[in-house]
Amino acid sequence: MTATESQPEVQPAEAPEEAAARLIPEALPLQPEDPPRVGEFWLRGRLGANAAGYLYAASDETGRGAVVAMMTEGSADDAAARDRFVYAVDDLPEDAVLAHNGSDDDDLALWVAIGPIREDDGSSAASDERLLAERRGEDVLSAVLMDRIPQLGKLRGPDFRHYWENRRRPGLFRIWPLPWPDALRPASRWALALALLTMALIMVLAVFLAWLLFRHAQPLEPQPVIPTPTGTVTVTITPTTPPPGSGSPTQSVSPTPVPTTGIPTGTPSPGSPSTPGDKF
Repeated sequence: MTATESQPEVQPAEAPEEAAARLIPEALPLQPEDPPRVGEFWLRGRLGANAAGYLYAASDETGRGAVVAMMTEGSADDAAARDRFVYAVDDLPEDAVLAHNGSDDDDLALWVAIGPIREDDGSSAASDERLLAERRGEDVLSAVLMDRIPQLGKLRGPDFRHYWENRRRPGLFRIWPLPWPDALRPASRWALALALLTMALIMVLAVFLAWLLFRHAQPLEPQPVIPTPTGTVTVTITPTTPPPGSGSPTQSVSPTPVPTTGIPTGTPSPGSPSTPGDKF
């Protein structure tokens, strides 16, 4: 081989740490109890969860990505856990905290949006920002759970466990204004409009069919009996052929008094037939 011949260029082997950084874990779908939006960030999927809270992949209206850490309902109801969440958020770098709600929202779960995360373009920088934001969110939730505090002394007795660990549903949240239809894509908006139009047409068709069925319905026969305050009963008679010389077809019929009888005592009176019902 002469010196003028070119040697094939050998690519350096990629470090294991850099190769792992390029792998962005996929987010799990949101569950029905998950909030669709917190603050100005729309949640896209779950990244992780523990007894202290949830990690969500999120983005705002401008497309800026973030990782949202939100407390569970159990940890959000504990004042000490809320304080640990606030302290952990305050320890984060100032440029890493994109938004968070106030600690004075006692009826809501605390959350924080961590970033910034650039759009996933396949580069290692985007994946590194995503993994760094997830790690910071895990640190915030671990501070609430206190699972990374080093053990002092020897292990004795039962393991420590928070009383609220079983309440792992996402904490309370408030959405105002309502998120829809802002989060809908144009195709979803057309589907929603067509669904509403179809429902309106079905309602109009049902009313029209009901009108066709009952437009020739005859009034109820016989006419109802209308009592008067004087004790008479007015009966409306509609003869097919009115008799000659008759005036109004309405006549007053006085009720025939009905003789009252005493309550049977079980012994038949003389001269009256006995019935089986009178013996009991």
